[in-house]
Amino acid sequence: MNDEKIFVDGMMVKLPDANAPDFVKLKLSIKLDDFGAWVASRKKADPDSEWMNIEIKEGRSGKWYAELNTWKPSADQPARQPASQAQKPVPNDDIPW
Repeated sequence: MNDEKIFVDGMMVKLPDANAPDFVKLKLSIKLDDFGAWVASRKKADPDSEWMNIEIKEGRSGKWYAELNTWKPSADQPARQPASQAQKPVPNDDIPW
């Protein structure tokens, strides 16, 4: 993965308000013009890409932010899903509806 951080323009990440229900984990605010322009610029930079992976991170300051995950498999390495992201069954009692 590239060491350069690519921040997501037009997307703000915030913790939910104190009055939010427990199942609300974070809030995303998207400024449509800025985010749309950023997505278009990423598509222009990598026209063969169909997907973008964005990671929500916490900075040293405690502020949350969105960063583009730029990892790609090398030519001699097949694409694989990290073990931590392997599909796991979702228990029905965890869904709020």
